[in-house]
Amino acid sequence: MHDARTKTVLRSALALGLVLSGGCVRNATVANLPPPPVVLPAAPDINALAAAVNRTDAIRELSTNSATLDVLSMTAVPKLTATMHLQRERNFRLKASIPLIMGSGIDLGSNSKEFWFEVPEGMSQTLYYANHEQYSHNLQRAILPVDPSWLIEAIGLARLDPTTVIAGPVTRTDGLIEVRNSVSTAAGTYQRVCFIEPTAGYISHLFLYSPNGRLVAKSFSSEHEYFESVDSVLPHRVKIELFPSAGPPLAMQLHVPTYSINQLLSGDPQLFQMPATENRLDLLQMTGMPQATSYSPPPGTSAWAEPTTTAAGTPSQYTAAAPTGNPMRGVRYE
Repeated sequence: MHDARTKTVLRSALALGLVLSGGCVRNATVANLPPPPVVLPAAPDINALAAAVNRTDAIRELSTNSATLDVLSMTAVPKLTATMHLQRERNFRLKASIPLIMGSGIDLGSNSKEFWFEVPEGMSQTLYYANHEQYSHNLQRAILPVDPSWLIEAIGLARLDPTTVIAGPVTRTDGLIEVRNSVSTAAGTYQRVCFIEPTAGYISHLFLYSPNGRLVAKSFSSEHEYFESVDSVLPHRVKIELFPSAGPPLAMQLHVPTYSINQLLSGDPQLFQMPATENRLDLLQMTGMPQATSYSPPPGTSAWAEPTTTAAGTPSQYTAAAPTGNPMRGVRYE
């Protein structure tokens, strides 16, 4: 694979982050939003945390026609406007472009079988695609380091399964509650660390580690709003960073001022079908890049900085199979 094509795909991979949008059709003045209601007791156990986080199960569809995207790792790219339609579990479609310039943007989508992103290259469009199941077996070598479903989690739709928790909950020195759980995939067992707001019970930070202990993705969400109709909290702003096995990190920030919950703002019957673009390339043909090395923590260090023990008990120190390192040292990550 040529270096130029690899760089193009890595940059184009930023389109995957555009899947992040969420929430009732309405105008929202984000700066004046009231705080979400308190739903958690002091020092909640894992079952109480899961019940609070999983309230978003009530959200089955999301649409927006008002999103904007800042590509933080590509400063020359202006803000993009975007429309997004999402239907759990894997159906989504997003189109983003530079304002006032039609036909030169990004088309990102997924259905139960495959996912794709279409980007401009020269005077034409190129479509990159992959089969979900086949791609999941190659995540450690793939250009995109996460399955697209992780990006849906990052906007506030992540679930917390108590049966997969391997450490925590503990209260961090910044007040957030930290939980670590295992994520089984075809490529091996990943580990996910989440920070949970201690009163309203929503996830504000996510960190995903590959089976070899390498940080592959992280997100930070803010400007949260409570939606009474579904008893759930969603963010209006999300910052995401992806760390491919080769090439520089990909960083972006999505802002969504208005939402539609459980109603798709599109009447297109082919909304979740892959485009019939002539110029296309299977992402599985672009695997095989050198893998990044895993993180090796300093001897005697722990990821838990002066935790307050909860009913679940204090977690043990991280090991090579349970990665450590920044930012999980009691310092709030933004």
